[in-house]
Amino acid sequence: MPNEERSLLDEFRKGNVDAFEALFRLHQRAVYGWVVRIVRNPAAAEDLTVETLWRIYKARARFDSARGFEPWARRIATRVALDWLRTQRPEDALPDDLANPRAADPGVSAEIRRKTTLAFGRLPPKLRVAAVLAVVEELPHKDVAEALGISVAAVKLRVFRALRLLRKDLQEQGITP
Repeated sequence: MPNEERSLLDEFRKGNVDAFEALFRLHQRAVYGWVVRIVRNPAAAEDLTVETLWRIYKARARFDSARGFEPWARRIATRVALDWLRTQRPEDALPDDLANPRAADPGVSAEIRRKTTLAFGRLPPKLRVAAVLAVVEELPHKDVAEALGISVAAVKLRVFRALRLLRKDLQEQGITP
């Protein structure tokens, strides 16, 4: 870590508002990108990014500069996103207007996509986040584990359980995954 960034982080820990604003500008886009990956709702992600940065500021005394700012911020952002997911109705959890959506597979009908989205929305939030990050976003299990504050083995277990529940849900809807 460069000395300039280290001094900025030290000033942030001391409560320097200018240092916090500089960190906010540096990391706002990354935090937003992480949150939108989890909640799949760009409008909510904007609000949750602000909430995340506020929680980061409030928790500044617990920041350990030896571990790095970005993983710490990602972990806080994940908690904020999980809290939000727990309050949402399953039908609203995964909207179709995703940020930077991938092109839809023409071989997959709109009805199958809709049913899959609803099935994802019915997953428990902890399983949904692990599955979205590891399967949909294709992030390495190590990164997902770090963000969720769990082991890689726990990520694999959550993804396995999520996929098992998704298969069961889709089969009940008449779709063979």
